Amino acid sequence: MKLKGIGAAEGIAVARLWHMEVVDLSVSHREGCDPERESKRFADAQHTAADELTALYETTRQEDADAAMIFDIHRMMLEDLDFCEGVSGLVAGGCNAEWAVEQTGNMLHDMFQAIDDETMRARAADVKDVAGRVIRILKGIDEGAGLPHEPTIVVAEDLLPSQTVALDKRYVVGCVTKNGSVTSHSAILARSMGIGCIVGLGEAFQYIPKDGIMAIDGATGEVIVDPNEAEISEYAGKRKAFEEQKILLHQYFDKEAVTKGGHHVEVCANIGSVKDAEEAKKAGADGVGLFRSEFLYLESADFPSEEVQFQAYKKVLEIFSPKRVIVRTLDLGSDKQAPYFHIPPEENPAMGYRAIRICLDQPEIFRTQLRALLRASVYGNLHIMFPMITSVTQVMKTKELLASLKAELKAEGVPVSDGIKIGVMIETPAAVVMSDELAKLVDFFSIGTNDLTQYTLAADRMNAKVSNIFNAEDPAIRRMIEITARNAHAAGIWVGICGEAGANTNLTSFFMENRIDELSVAAASILKVRRAVCES
Repeated sequence: MKLKGIGAAEGIAVARLWHMEVVDLSVSHREGCDPERESKRFADAQHTAADELTALYETTRQEDADAAMIFDIHRMMLEDLDFCEGVSGLVAGGCNAEWAVEQTGNMLHDMFQAIDDETMRARAADVKDVAGRVIRILKGIDEGAGLPHEPTIVVAEDLLPSQTVALDKRYVVGCVTKNGSVTSHSAILARSMGIGCIVGLGEAFQYIPKDGIMAIDGATGEVIVDPNEAEISEYAGKRKAFEEQKILLHQYFDKEAVTKGGHHVEVCANIGSVKDAEEAKKAGADGVGLFRSEFLYLESADFPSEEVQFQAYKKVLEIFSPKRVIVRTLDLGSDKQAPYFHIPPEENPAMGYRAIRICLDQPEIFRTQLRALLRASVYGNLHIMFPMITSVTQVMKTKELLASLKAELKAEGVPVSDGIKIGVMIETPAAVVMSDELAKLVDFFSIGTNDLTQYTLAADRMNAKVSNIFNAEDPAIRRMIEITARNAHAAGIWVGICGEAGANTNLTSFFMENRIDELSVAAASILKVRRAVCES
């Protein structure tokens, strides 16, 4: 039987399946408890959880320092003010510690889950992991996976990061989950461990038996339950080819991305943090094509200060200097927001109060970010990009504010680079239609194919019922890209792609035909895309 999930980590495997034991973390709600006693129980459990996370960090760091940072994030979540105050408030009201932790964890989980961003939604699993760890300790349950000592494909409704890192690489050759996403920390850990991972199997998960043989392809998301001899032989061949391709792909690490016709392309990385920048550098990125600066806000309990932002931008610029780093200014809205923004819910948040609209409407927030960027500009090759542009007026107002802040900083004796480049994201049909005029005002375009696809095809990117319509390969999207590229080049500026379509090698030849100058993708896709360009 063939099932289909989402490929989250490349890898081919045929092995016996093994269901991860589900630990009973259910809790009952008790009232009239002694607040002092329950508060101490929570504090003790916190302390034990911190020790466990430190041990996990040290174990993981020996093989993958970047992956180990996940457990640093968990330690921070364990001490997060919202988490601690949420539990303390319920305990103070006479509730038992287990229930208080569960309720607070659920609240934070739902908050992250509601954000229209894959990376931030993945944090929901981390909250669940941290809360579950504390509840397990409060219930006196020991930690341990108990895996069989033979080649195994682990099957679970979901895999928490701590469960994933506990897997023994000597025996675990793959994992399949009902839930999860490609950006979850469990998927990241699976990739760092070099094991195939398929997530989001959904309702098809019910057809996986309790025992038996399974074949998986972590790239395509294909799962075969009880494969026959021909299918086993086919997967053995696929695994051999996969290992050979990994070796061949490495030759593109230091190779320039140039088509057979001589067109040179920059293959850059999409990042959201300093840690991402370090990973992208190791992956061979030609620069940063998209630094999603909103993560500095989403990961903060309050508006990040100018100094905090300055330090983050400075570090990323230094990591990649002299290569360019494109920082997208704040792109938040009611579908992706930090609670302290107090943006009310909207009927249609994708088309509502977000991105440049917030920044121009609340200039005090925008000023802080732009000042931090300008201060950091002397530490590398900074490009600033404005999102969700729909008019020439928005660009002119933004450039005026930037110019005034630059003059303000120079008057204060703060050095600012004179080589900063300005660009806009082309992610609305309005921006495409006006791209000939917009090109006169900026130094570059970057096409955000995710939003451009949903706005052009009127297909909500988050709605599974129209997922068959949401397609960046649609002729209408191709035409939008053609128009944008033509107008950019006519005005003498360069144009890139920074949406998910940039990593779609089915579109690489099309991009090259339209002389796209840059493709910005996830770090894991850089070598694959570079090879596709060279073969075009």
